[in-house]
Amino acid sequence: MDKEKIDLLGDNHVATSVDTPMLATAFDKSDDEKIEKIQFHFGKIMEELGLDLTDGSLSGTPYRFAKMYVKELFYGPDPKNKPKLSVFENKYGYKKMLVEQYITIDSSCEHHFLPITGHAHIAYVPKDRVVGLSKINRLVDYYAHRPQVEERLSLQILKDLQSVLKTDDVIVMISAKHLCVSSRGIKDKDSFTTTLEYGGCFEEATKREEFFNIVQKN
Repeated sequence: MDKEKIDLLGDNHVATSVDTPMLATAFDKSDDEKIEKIQFHFGKIMEELGLDLTDGSLSGTPYRFAKMYVKELFYGPDPKNKPKLSVFENKYGYKKMLVEQYITIDSSCEHHFLPITGHAHIAYVPKDRVVGLSKINRLVDYYAHRPQVEERLSLQILKDLQSVLKTDDVIVMISAKHLCVSSRGIKDKDSFTTTLEYGGCFEEATKREEFFNIVQKN
């Protein structure tokens, strides 16, 4: 894509798939091999910016940066890091809404690789299965730790939970601040973005309203 087209596109989100776009060779290299490669290239970026990598404060930065990218910020694309979602038989016969609120979102935008931070609020109405509460948090964390757009993140969480719980009765709401908005471009420090995805009984306005009321009260 040429530079003019990139500028015209701006921050628009081009939807291609619910899946994160990945190369077929994405996991051919080990983490250590990726770190070594990224370390080299980020060092070159720093040099192009005129930074002196012989300085004691900067000399370790390329390695720290590479390790952070591979081990801390972007472990989400690797399927080996996906949490096992333990589900249990709904022995209590619980049929009301179950809501998990204020789950931390710590992600990065795929357009500028700047932070996306906020919270997810998730609810489902159990049928035959329930899932351990901490597993919902772990699933959000897994999908958040990859280059993202908020719309895709909401859908990935929704689709996975619907599959695991074997019900469409799931709703996902994310409210987050995007540093690509607050620290560059318009530099709007106060705005945040909210996305909402749902299915099943949450297609009904009254059911969504029940969910919103619970979230707003807390």
